[in-house]
Amino acid sequence: MPLTNTATRFGGVTKTLHWLTALGILLAIPLGIIANDAPYATSDQLAQKAWLFSTHKTLGVTIFFIALIRILWALSQPKPAPLHPERRLESWLAETVHWLLYGSLVLVPLTGWMHHAATAGFAPIWWPFGQSLPFIPKSESLADVTAALHIVFERVLLISVILHIVGALKHHFMDRDLTLRRMLPGTAQAGNPRHGHAVLLPIASALTIWAVALGVGAGLGAFEHEGSTAQIAALDQVESDWKVEDGSLTIAVMQLGSEVTGSFSDWTADITFDERDTPGKAGEVTVTVAIGSLKLGSVTSQALGADFFAAEQFPTAIFDADIMKVADGYEAHGKLTLRGTAVPVTLPFTLTLEGDTAHMQGRTKLDRRKYAIGDTMSDDGQLGFNADVLVELTATRGTQS
Repeated sequence: MPLTNTATRFGGVTKTLHWLTALGILLAIPLGIIANDAPYATSDQLAQKAWLFSTHKTLGVTIFFIALIRILWALSQPKPAPLHPERRLESWLAETVHWLLYGSLVLVPLTGWMHHAATAGFAPIWWPFGQSLPFIPKSESLADVTAALHIVFERVLLISVILHIVGALKHHFMDRDLTLRRMLPGTAQAGNPRHGHAVLLPIASALTIWAVALGVGAGLGAFEHEGSTAQIAALDQVESDWKVEDGSLTIAVMQLGSEVTGSFSDWTADITFDERDTPGKAGEVTVTVAIGSLKLGSVTSQALGADFFAAEQFPTAIFDADIMKVADGYEAHGKLTLRGTAVPVTLPFTLTLEGDTAHMQGRTKLDRRKYAIGDTMSDDGQLGFNADVLVELTATRGTQS
């Protein structure tokens, strides 16, 4: 079988790329649906869900590159003539579907890949070239948008595939022509080389369909991020000797061998502090955290659920501590009350004072098992026992009222 196309038949390369793409689509779409609906309450279920998602993502990236090769090859080859050029409406529909297929085969995996790169989560792509993409930052808002685009374009792809299959079967069983056979193994030839394919109108039609699909998706709420159902506790204002002007409270945990990072957006700190040169107590601090304000990438909802932070039942966490001057800096010695359980915690931190402005940075580790977080995840390889907690803030000295 010749490798290249002619004006009356498809070559071996085109046929191979066509059927590889078809196989990838028929595997990737069901895998994505199954993975999305799979439970993840236990370690085994989480591992299974991650495996399904990783397989789906890896297939998607593979389809993306096959699609690029297929498009470049198609641009370098003559396209066999249509068998029924006199059927103008049918030819226009067929060409429009072909352009939808070509575009969707790039847009669907690309938006999925962008969502993966923008999200902190589990289920890596199985390849040695990293998980990020150039110019795609870790961003919750970008992840939401690309996820919505992925869904909309996937629907267009699915409908296009169905129309493509229906059209091929119609030609084969009703028209009894060689349309389908030209894409099967062999050297079937058909069509008049003098008849070409329309290009501009089908491209314009495909672009219009994508625009309409985006409009319909927006109308159905595809771009409205639901977020977690957990309520964010309203925290009381703090009258403190030191007023926090800026800061962050972030956590990082290993899940299936990958680090997942997130942060709490709503928390307060009541601080009393006086600088001292010798070891001893320098002040006190009470930090109150709204657990529902946690953003943890693709596993936010899972993290806030009953098996983990249980944000609905325990809406806040409180860290009460004495600020101690030690030989090499400062430490906060106290107890962290989380999920109704108080556990002693020491937070070492560095402190820089510039007049009435203080900059601090501290880091510690928490063992989730002490708070009964993720008890169903008993394998450290599935979900790390220890979580890193990083606190950074800038505070200014004020007058307590």
